[in-house]
Amino acid sequence: MTRTGTDETTVQHGTTFAFVCVQNAGRSQMATAFAEHEVAERGLNDEIEIVTGGTRPADHVHEEVIATMRDVGIDLGDRVPREVAFDEIRRADYVITMGCSANDVCPAGWAGENRDWALDDPDGRDPEAVAEIRDEIEARVRALFDELAASDQ
Repeated sequence: MTRTGTDETTVQHGTTFAFVCVQNAGRSQMATAFAEHEVAERGLNDEIEIVTGGTRPADHVHEEVIATMRDVGIDLGDRVPREVAFDEIRRADYVITMGCSANDVCPAGWAGENRDWALDDPDGRDPEAVAEIRDEIEARVRALFDELAASDQ
């Protein structure tokens, strides 16, 4: 993180986060949405790039994920899972896998730091369980941004 001329902190220019899962239909979509929210809230639009994708993407974001995110005011209804490209992973500063055995995403050759969040899969779960996973993801994303902010102070 670098400190601007005000009391506001910003992440080092060009920091890239990659949120990766197998299907890119649940956890990585929620993490991406929360990271986008943090970027906007912290005024980091020119500082952070967010990439998301899956190794074997699904056809659509899981309905229970769309519903639980809608409960916190975030609409994922127009999102489409996509395949993550190796070049995107290789240039990311932080590659965060969701605990979904994304074995196709080998860390060899990654330039950045890899973290696995070992989150439960929300697919097919009841609304309360999906909300718990959502809240855990939101807390982890916020903590990641707080950690980066603190590292520059």
